[in-house]
Amino acid sequence: MFKSVLVANRGEIACRVFRTARAMGLRTIAVYSEADARAPHVRMADEAVLLGPAQASESYLDGAKVLAAAKATGAEAIHPGYGFLSENADFAEAVKAAGLVWIGPPPASIRAMGLKDAAKKLMIEAGVPVTPGYQGEDQSADTLKAEADRIGYPVLIKAVAGGGGKGMRRVDRAEDFADALASAQREGQSSFGDPRVLIETYITRPRHIEVQVFGDTHGTVVHLNERDCSLQRRHQKVIEEAPAPGMDAETREAVTAAAVRAAKAVNYEGAGTIEFIADASEGLRADRIWFMEMNTRLQVEHPVTEAITGVDLVEWQLRVAAGEPIPLKQEEIGIHGWAMEARLYAEDPANGFLPSIGKLEHFRMPEGVRVDTGVEQGGEVSQFYDPMIAKLIVHEDTREEAAEALAEACGEVEVWPVRTNAGFLVRCLEHPRFVSGDVDTGFIGAEEAALTVAEISTDSLQGAARSFRFAEGLIHHRSFEPWNGVMEQIGWRLNAAPSLGQTVFVDGVRTTLVIDDTVFDHAGEHRIDAATTVRFERGDAFVVSTRTSIGATGPASDGSLRAPMPGKVVAVPVKAGDPVKKGQPVVVIEAMKMEQALTAPYDGVVESIGFNVGDQVGADAVLAVVTAGDE
Repeated sequence: MFKSVLVANRGEIACRVFRTARAMGLRTIAVYSEADARAPHVRMADEAVLLGPAQASESYLDGAKVLAAAKATGAEAIHPGYGFLSENADFAEAVKAAGLVWIGPPPASIRAMGLKDAAKKLMIEAGVPVTPGYQGEDQSADTLKAEADRIGYPVLIKAVAGGGGKGMRRVDRAEDFADALASAQREGQSSFGDPRVLIETYITRPRHIEVQVFGDTHGTVVHLNERDCSLQRRHQKVIEEAPAPGMDAETREAVTAAAVRAAKAVNYEGAGTIEFIADASEGLRADRIWFMEMNTRLQVEHPVTEAITGVDLVEWQLRVAAGEPIPLKQEEIGIHGWAMEARLYAEDPANGFLPSIGKLEHFRMPEGVRVDTGVEQGGEVSQFYDPMIAKLIVHEDTREEAAEALAEACGEVEVWPVRTNAGFLVRCLEHPRFVSGDVDTGFIGAEEAALTVAEISTDSLQGAARSFRFAEGLIHHRSFEPWNGVMEQIGWRLNAAPSLGQTVFVDGVRTTLVIDDTVFDHAGEHRIDAATTVRFERGDAFVVSTRTSIGATGPASDGSLRAPMPGKVVAVPVKAGDPVKKGQPVVVIEAMKMEQALTAPYDGVVESIGFNVGDQVGADAVLAVVTAGDE
């Protein structure tokens, strides 16, 4: 076994690998960008090396800098985590060429499965069923459009080098294909350096079933059963669980056997995931599940597999990379209980799920459940990286108990002033369809109105906080007129400590306030301010102080389209003077690895465009102005 490991990643996955590595007695080495200088993964490691600026292309994606850091620190092995360089075959080869241990599959396996079109052809040869579609070399817009017409709408456009929902677009009508194709190609180029796409038939009631596989250097491949990742929003996983609801023994045997065949076809070593799409219109059936792709790395949702199998997958990765055999035989890997994971994103469900960035002045996670995170109170959610800030994982005897426990945990999340999807997660987990197991990848889209709440105005939030802030003379507010009558009802007294968890109504929404919740600085030593936690119903928690402005984003009343966050302009499909219809894209920006289209707020004319493609823009920058048609 090697004695030291460098993790070529950041955030929660770096922290996750470090926990197991340190438990095994290994020396740990972190790398970081300038934006992550004070991040938890940096302090957690025995040693840390600065790679470069915040942009991933100049830090975490620069393989030469990572190898230089390994050489400078005497690292013997490199673990890539997921994302960044984890599925970069050239980097894997460079690691091996440098005499280091690569904690991942062979470069040839990465290449074989890295491009979705080539992988599908390989799977057909291996006898693994695949989704009908087009994986041809001709990438002209005319050919792709013709193939989509042949397949029949709806179709799914997918970046061949994609993953995590990036470069993926559903198209329902032929007239929408060109715009969707251009967007998918841009995102594929931006995220993976490859604009090529493939086209698949879109299954109307799809379930996303994936199988965890593991191979070693002795030719053994095993599976660790399946996960269900059907609860998605715009192809991005939100809640995952293991095992899959409604999976009978016959179907499980068919899908896990196909996964093992797929892994063996590429001589796989280490942790990997075979992803399948299932037509759930008649429940899960062995003859209605098709191969989609393979992720040649550890998955974000690996904790639910760890929970039901009792296996530390990172420990297996380290041992297999050191040449040891897989610790368990296939018949020794069982399913125990039910596990669920919720991804906590820094985003605002009440404002179109726009990513939310800024300082985490208050960050409190629930106790009694597994929380994998790479941020902390006082840290920063940056525009440069993925908006996932934590994963909450529960393990119970039954699915019903797991859903209830995870909903309770999400309801205890407290984050401010960055917005999160905690309340949205609670409503997903408590929705009757989810509780009954009646889910598919279209669940969130179909039920979104019931899963989101109307935005509460900033003035109302601030008013609620000010009215209840009085402890230690931190806030002196002269007028409580808006709250006359409410104070007595909730037990508010000027000469006594308020009781916690009192209920009022803010903008007509039932609201719980927790008084004098102290906020500390990054080091946890000096009190910055006292605050009031304003918690809407279940999980929509904000901690609000009078010195904070929590503003909404979007088109202003004057027709100006403002950037919701810092980012880069990637497309301007119109020009000044063009007529536009309400909802038509005017400017497209990219931030936090996602594209966001700013659309015309009404029918009118583009008065001006403030930036060009490629320009970096700041938050609230006026990108364009649209004049109403009757002006």
